Amino acid sequence: MADFDLTEGLRKMFLAGVGAVATGAEKTQEVVEELVKKGELTVEQGKTLNQELTRKAKEVIDNTSENAVRARMKAMTAEERAAFAAKVAQMAAEIDEASVKVDVEEAPEDADAAE
Repeated sequence: MADFDLTEGLRKMFLAGVGAVATGAEKTQEVVEELVKKGELTVEQGKTLNQELTRKAKEVIDNTSENAVRARMKAMTAEERAAFAAKVAQMAAEIDEASVKVDVEEAPEDADAAE
């Protein structure tokens, strides 16, 4: 269990989720466009249906990702779970820090625009 690479595992889960959502969105778009061509749906109904199907697909992916993480954590010891949680907290802090740097860098431009 000590050889588990958290970053690689999360990256693979993320990419799988993105791929599934993208594929699902493409397929639903194709089906909706075909129904619009046949006159079984209006363009507006097609757009609404496609948005709803895409939203539901994202929910399924989110739930699947959470279940995968939960299953992986169940297989870990208490110490491994603590290390996992610490690593995730560290990653979140790094992401938060990166977003703050972007906001700070954008602030001078906003000040220039106000003048």
